[in-house]
Amino acid sequence: MTKEEIKDLYSMKDILERYGLPQPNRAGFICCPFHKEKTASMKIYKKDFHCFGCGANGDIFTFVMLMDGISFKEAYAALGGDYENSFSARLKIYQAQKKREMKRKTEEKLKRKRELNYLLMDVYRKWLDRLEPLSDAWADTYNALQYQEYLWELLNDPEECYEAIK
Repeated sequence: MTKEEIKDLYSMKDILERYGLPQPNRAGFICCPFHKEKTASMKIYKKDFHCFGCGANGDIFTFVMLMDGISFKEAYAALGGDYENSFSARLKIYQAQKKREMKRKTEEKLKRKRELNYLLMDVYRKWLDRLEPLSDAWADTYNALQYQEYLWELLNDPEECYEAIK
C-alpha cells in the first residue's frame, strides 16, 4: 500500500485505539501522551493531530513514530505499508532505466564516431593516391590519416574508448 492508501485506511481515532488511548472529548481533545499534563491539550483531527502544550503535530505516521520511537520506514511498515513496492523501489527502477539509457546513448555516440573515423580514413587514403608524393597537400593528408589511425586505436580499445568520447 502507498502512503496515501494507508492514510485513507486509518483515521487518527483508529490510531488512538491501537495504543489504548481514550477517545477525544466532544471538542476533539485528549491528554497528550508525549508530555505530562492534567488537562487535555492535544487536538485530534480526522487525519492528523496537534498538541498545544508541547507543539507535537503531524499525521498518523508521525504519531506512530513518536509513540514507538521508530523511523518513518518502520512506522510505514507497522501500519501495513510495503516499503519495497513504494518510493524506494520506484526510485531504483528509475535509476536503472536511466543508467541503461545513458549506456545506450554512449554506445550510439561511440558507433557514430567509429563510422566517421572509417569514412575519414578512406577519404585520406584515396587522396594520398591522387596527390603528388611529398607535396604540402600530400603531407597534410598523410598527417590527417595518421591522426585518424590513432583515433581508430582509441575508439576500438574498450578501456580507452570511453575516455576518448568524453
